[in-house]
Amino acid sequence: MEKYFYTVGDVAEILGESTSLVRFWANEFPKFIKPERNAKGNRLFKKEDVETFKHIHLLVKVEGLTLEGAAKRLKGDRKDVINKAKVLESLKNIRQQLAEIKEDM
Repeated sequence: MEKYFYTVGDVAEILGESTSLVRFWANEFPKFIKPERNAKGNRLFKKEDVETFKHIHLLVKVEGLTLEGAAKRLKGDRKDVINKAKVLESLKNIRQQLAEIKEDM
């Protein structure tokens, strides 16, 4: 069952990054990531925000772009970024499945 909202910790776990980096990116990309706030003031992200975080992660951590470069790519045609993110996600899933098969042997 998918969540409707994700906490900073949830996003950090999905990306394999620190919570401080997730907060930093949320502050650096306000045009693309618009978190809700709960009664305590904590950020809550929708699924679309999580996908945007994955795209930022791909652009900055994998492709090595600067924050400015990543913002430009996100403003432009995202099809290439979305396709690369899907491929990366598939490869991670395959790696996990192979690791589980290896453990079972």
